[in-house]
Amino acid sequence: MRIGAIDLGTEPLLLAPMEDVTDVAFRLMCKQFGADLVYSEFLSADALIRQVAGTFRKMVIDEAERPMAVQIYGRDVASMVEAARVCEAAGPNLIDLNFGCPVKRVAGKGAGSGMLRNVPLMIEITREVVRAVSLPVTVKTRLGWDNDSKIIVDLAEQLQDCGIAALTIHGRTRAQMYTGTADWTLIGAVKNNPRMHIPIIGNGDITTPQEARRAFDEYGVDAVMVGRASIGQPWIFEEMKHFLHTGETLPQRPFSYYMEILRRQTLNNIKKLDERRGILHTRRHIAASPIFKGIPNFKPTRVAMLRATTQTELFAIMDDVEKMMAAPQ
Repeated sequence: MRIGAIDLGTEPLLLAPMEDVTDVAFRLMCKQFGADLVYSEFLSADALIRQVAGTFRKMVIDEAERPMAVQIYGRDVASMVEAARVCEAAGPNLIDLNFGCPVKRVAGKGAGSGMLRNVPLMIEITREVVRAVSLPVTVKTRLGWDNDSKIIVDLAEQLQDCGIAALTIHGRTRAQMYTGTADWTLIGAVKNNPRMHIPIIGNGDITTPQEARRAFDEYGVDAVMVGRASIGQPWIFEEMKHFLHTGETLPQRPFSYYMEILRRQTLNNIKKLDERRGILHTRRHIAASPIFKGIPNFKPTRVAMLRATTQTELFAIMDDVEKMMAAPQ
């Protein structure tokens, strides 16, 4: 699969853009475990234009994470075009337009998936951004605004006509938010539309290697994007790659192996930010990590890990958990 001149190989796996998750440290971690393309957190076009320092920090790129994409969102043509040019100057490999974020503070103002209620504006923004930059431009969107307006098959053709290099489809409507089940049949309908010739990337409910295999086999997508399932387990890309290549499940590693990954992730965040913010940024991953599920009477320990404010305190708790898991049961 190729996006412009970027060769992502066969059956690539992509790390989805997620706010407060896909910072450079986490992207690097996922890259090391096999993610073929990683995305920044989604960035506000208005904040980029105003040169908000926090937003600019989210656009930091490490050479080791390439190829990587910067994703932007906004609600008018001029700001999206200017923001795209700002992003291009930062040197990503491609620019992605977010027409899929369902949260109220974004969609309610007409940006993100709010664009699904103003398709002419979405098309105008896409066309003008493609014209304004030399990098490949891609789009991420949803099936439609609600169950009565699943417009993605026709919309995909219109977006392709704007000159985008690839299209990512999340298999839910905006009204669904992240509830219910992703509808991959419509993603497949876009992919199998003979008028479509750009790569189609499927997203939604890909949480296991078997689901990734099914997405490729049953719906014919060119790539699979993994989102929430990567939080707290960046090694999921290694597991998926192994299954896609061999048809076999990667044997589970010792508990200490996964703990060491979480420690390394914590240290990476501390290095990129500082101790306080680095630990705060890691809490979401610790809270979500599946390695702690099923441990008897674990709630007080989980709470203690999430309340830790220093590396020493957090790692001492993690060491105790590891010793407990290594002890004869």
